[in-house]
Amino acid sequence: MSETPVLKIKDAAIYERRLAMRVPFRFGAATVTEATQAFLSLTIEDSKGRVAEGYAAELMVPKWFDKNPDLGNAENEDQLRQSLHMAVALARTAEPATAFELHARMELQHHNDAAKRGFNGLIASFGLALVDRAILDAICRLNDLSVTDAIRINLPGINASTTPDLAAFDMRVFLEGLKPQPSLFLRHTVGYIDALRPDDIKAPRLNDGLPECLEEEIATYGIRYFKLKVSGRPKEDTERLKAIAAVLATLPDYRVTLDGNEQFADEDSVLDLLARIDAEPALAQLRRSLLFIEQPIARHNAFNQSVSRLAAKVPVEIDESDGTPDAFLLAKAQGYRGISSKSCKGFYRSVLNAMRISKWNGENSGGYFMSAEDLTTQAGIAVQQDLALAALLGLGHIERNGHHYVNGMAGATDSENHAWLSAHPDLYRNAGDSRAKLNAVNGQISLATVIAAKGLGVAANAAKATFSALETSSSDQERT
Repeated sequence: MSETPVLKIKDAAIYERRLAMRVPFRFGAATVTEATQAFLSLTIEDSKGRVAEGYAAELMVPKWFDKNPDLGNAENEDQLRQSLHMAVALARTAEPATAFELHARMELQHHNDAAKRGFNGLIASFGLALVDRAILDAICRLNDLSVTDAIRINLPGINASTTPDLAAFDMRVFLEGLKPQPSLFLRHTVGYIDALRPDDIKAPRLNDGLPECLEEEIATYGIRYFKLKVSGRPKEDTERLKAIAAVLATLPDYRVTLDGNEQFADEDSVLDLLARIDAEPALAQLRRSLLFIEQPIARHNAFNQSVSRLAAKVPVEIDESDGTPDAFLLAKAQGYRGISSKSCKGFYRSVLNAMRISKWNGENSGGYFMSAEDLTTQAGIAVQQDLALAALLGLGHIERNGHHYVNGMAGATDSENHAWLSAHPDLYRNAGDSRAKLNAVNGQISLATVIAAKGLGVAANAAKATFSALETSSSDQERT
């Protein structure tokens, strides 16, 4: 395709669906037991008068985007709700442009508007990320292309307008060279309060056909990659890691990451934990298996202090600090080598940061990296768009936790579940209750139907089944 399509937003609709966690999820200072998923459909029209609809969805997880203890979960959700509605309103009034030009024009304005309401960069990014993904999904469908093929020919028109540090980088060569992986390893999250063995389960068994402790997760899915939550209390964390390591010791080989979720006061406190790990014989294999530490220091301090001593011992990446297009540049200056990819922060942000990694690793000895992380991404549109992004960028393994904390496609109708099981039989399984549940075999997730789908990783009939159910049954519908 020689021409980058210019388009206009013609219509939009926002829906919500409440879901309960099957087990509580403890991360950082929060324990989440329920949340609301936002759904967005956008109708676009190109300069030739062709029309297509695109979709996006994301769980509005409280206490991650804004960890202010004075705000309740409902207030956190409302922040994200407002961000989405603001971004959709901005898109509706935008002048015709390419998909990436729309993103670039809206990004600064949306972040400024969000800041006026007291919303941080992550909250602002949430709303724009959903709009961007729905637009990208729509232009892929309009041109009968998978997201891989669309990005390879740069259908959205990605450029360096929001990342001037990439002005001299050959984006065309980078995009043309992208090769999606047919599968990804599932990196299972182990929360603070998650049961490790059957005897650790204190509440009555759920008996819902899904594993209920780490030992059962390993036996069921064959998992070899793990994301371990740490609390910022080095002594207690060391004991928790010893208990986890005892379970993992049954595996011939495994890999782990540590997620600090901003719980450490400074670099010294993280070094304290690492020293305790190094000194503990029971953690020798876990230490050898450690890939990186994710966002140990609070976002408001992360860019104000160096982590070079820590980074000399183990790679360190930012996650919650990644609220603006230049966040990776600021982190790099403090010694961070990595950054997370999350659909809730933005499809284009991940792609542009991947370009930075390619550029920086080509300029020096390397070591810069990107990891694929999760926000309890829910089965269906949300999880598949995130998987498509990670596969496209060749990230190898991806944190998934919705398979454990949520009971499959919770809240969806029978017709929806049937549509998703039919359209993506490699990604989901029917465990006997007709509910689509993530399917992992030998620790890997098959992405064949995700990669092949026309659009952003989602088969049209499956997405339409969800939105048809939302249109007819949701009382939270709002047309914009």
